[in-house]
Amino acid sequence: MTIFRAITWNVENLFTPKPDAPIEEHTQYAFKINLIANLIQELEPDVVGFQEVGGEEPMQDLQVALNHTYPHQVVSSFPDRRGILVAFLSKLPVTAVEEIVDFPSNPATLIFRSDADGPAVAISRMGRGALMIQVEKANLSIKLVNAHLKSKLLTFKTETGRSSFSPLDEHQRAQETGIALHRRTAEALTLRLHINRWIENQDAQPLLLMGDFNDVPEAQTSLLLTGPTGSEIGTRGFNRSDQGDDARLFNLAALIPQARRFSRIHHGRKELLDQFFASEELFPRDAAGERSLPLVDSLIDYNQQLPSIADNPNLRSEEITPDHAPVVCTFTL
Repeated sequence: MTIFRAITWNVENLFTPKPDAPIEEHTQYAFKINLIANLIQELEPDVVGFQEVGGEEPMQDLQVALNHTYPHQVVSSFPDRRGILVAFLSKLPVTAVEEIVDFPSNPATLIFRSDADGPAVAISRMGRGALMIQVEKANLSIKLVNAHLKSKLLTFKTETGRSSFSPLDEHQRAQETGIALHRRTAEALTLRLHINRWIENQDAQPLLLMGDFNDVPEAQTSLLLTGPTGSEIGTRGFNRSDQGDDARLFNLAALIPQARRFSRIHHGRKELLDQFFASEELFPRDAAGERSLPLVDSLIDYNQQLPSIADNPNLRSEEITPDHAPVVCTFTL
């Protein structure tokens, strides 16, 4: 029997302060690093997938705070324009790494953004690159994918070409909302096509997809990632093998207790944006032929209670603790 545990956590702008930053900024950063490290030490996951990390330096600081019990770090090479990216810390040896960034040549990934007083510009890559690593535990080789899809938070070009969180008019708001939705869908499609390559016709290749998908489990982007429908957790078809199992990912959201099935609060609305999707190999069958289920939880009370956030991120510039809850899953394999 092998226990495998993973955490996904959007740690909200985890940047190392500049050397000449005010002492208060360094103190707040140290507090945040220790907060994250303490939770990891308490749960003892094998792997942690982070979103909104500001490079290798915060990961190195976390490794020190964790007394180097997570010696393996992998950081994406493809941040967004703000410099945030995804990263992994792992107790386990990492035997393979692959970056996912460019959109495939596909009609569904033909997207354009509009610049102020200029022509439309083609978008050819994910806003934040995704990351696949492979780790080894006991006799298992597990692929882990970490992604942070396009945010619902919108910025708008002003008449002077600057960025604003308020649109010029309803036409601009509708247009930018549509582009953001299209981008998030194209990013989900890009992930799914890579996942097809990794798991289809690959016997005994477990894969766990994690991250901040900026959509809830019922959204079409989430459903696109699961692949073939009909055997979702909690349905009659879950324990029944079918031809879709080879490509299917099971969303673990249904295993989170209903009262805790959210990871962020937006304008008072509770949303589960931080999700896990697992391939069939991570659900071994018991003696009765039933698939074994992992334990899954959203740690909404990791630091008292989650805040309710608005559409202007500047309102959180003084906040220290992440606005997303970490989500943890534990498999018995």
